Amino acid sequence: MRFVYVLSTILLLPATSNTSASTKTTTMTTAAKLYGKDLSEYDDVDVDDLLAQLSPEEINILAKEVDPDDSFMPPSQRCSYECDKDPTGPLNRKKLIDHINKQALETPDIPELKPYVPGTVRGKKWIPPPQDNQKEKEADEQIAIDLGDEYEQALSAASQEEIIDLAAILGFHSMMNQDQYHASLLNSGQPVGLGWDGITKASQPKVFPMEPPNNTDVDETIKQVHDDDHKLIDLNWNNIKNISDEKFIQLFEALEINTHLEALSLTNVGLTDKTALRLADVIEKNSTLRVLNVETNFISPSVIVRLIKALLKTKSIEEFRCSNQRSQVLGNKIEMEITQLVEQNPTLLRLGLHLEFNDARHRVAAHLQRNIDRIRRADPLERAKTVAIGAGAGNFSVLPDDALKKRT
Repeated sequence: MRFVYVLSTILLLPATSNTSASTKTTTMTTAAKLYGKDLSEYDDVDVDDLLAQLSPEEINILAKEVDPDDSFMPPSQRCSYECDKDPTGPLNRKKLIDHINKQALETPDIPELKPYVPGTVRGKKWIPPPQDNQKEKEADEQIAIDLGDEYEQALSAASQEEIIDLAAILGFHSMMNQDQYHASLLNSGQPVGLGWDGITKASQPKVFPMEPPNNTDVDETIKQVHDDDHKLIDLNWNNIKNISDEKFIQLFEALEINTHLEALSLTNVGLTDKTALRLADVIEKNSTLRVLNVETNFISPSVIVRLIKALLKTKSIEEFRCSNQRSQVLGNKIEMEITQLVEQNPTLLRLGLHLEFNDARHRVAAHLQRNIDRIRRADPLERAKTVAIGAGAGNFSVLPDDALKKRT
């Protein structure tokens, strides 16, 4: 009897005690009672005291009867089902799936009340409801917009070019083609034959001539570098195909004793880690090279770190480019190593390398800007050697000695 009283009291208690008087409405003519008392008398009952009077067996029965309906509780605690069977053994997922599949195959299908006959339509066929023509409906419903006498007079007297300019200002790009839109932005004449009553067609792309191939003689330039030719200041091997590793090794060996070459560009020449490591050894011994470009090759991130570390030996290279390599993503560890090496280099002014993390990118940009500011504050001779083109921490390039002499 005590348990039934507790269960009835818990089930009839309100969900919250802060109930406004305006929500307490009832349609009952007589007050509901429980065990001879009005339900309002149970509002102040302490549930903890009631639960303390129950035994563990009665609490389990109460838990099965009362659903907490709490989404934050796991389903195993919200469900009233309890299994009292002991486990037969450890869980074997494969055997369980095989048993489920076997049981599904052995279970007979539910017989159909009406047998299937090919070509016979069973039940009612769905017929879509009739729809009115939307285009005709929109044409009939015309919305009249009162713009005022002043605006209507201005639009009625406007020319075709003025209406196109107005559409461009309002952002109605879909009402005109690209030629009309750009002509309105540039305040130039509209294309002939492409007005509102003309035929809108796509703009023909401009044809640019193909870039001529790089006709640099590899063997001849290697000989010039080896002979330390004072006329060879800028060496460009970009986009030359099928250069063997032996040719690269010969160039790098000649670069060790060269004292006039200042710019070396090896873009898209198939440079690998083997030859790039040899180049890193050469950079540590050469003190005249100022610009080095090894973009679009097959250099791994660890070798890129080795190349940037080699710049600290002689501290003569002011511009180094090595983006678009075999691995597009360097990783946080590699980028932090590159950042620390760049911050130790007082002469590097431009770094052509994509850094993904903001911390590394901002630190590198700030250090390059400090190097540039220090050179700007230096003596006029040092400022003449490095000429800044553009603006920002990364938009700088280095000119050869011939151009510097002309500028000075």
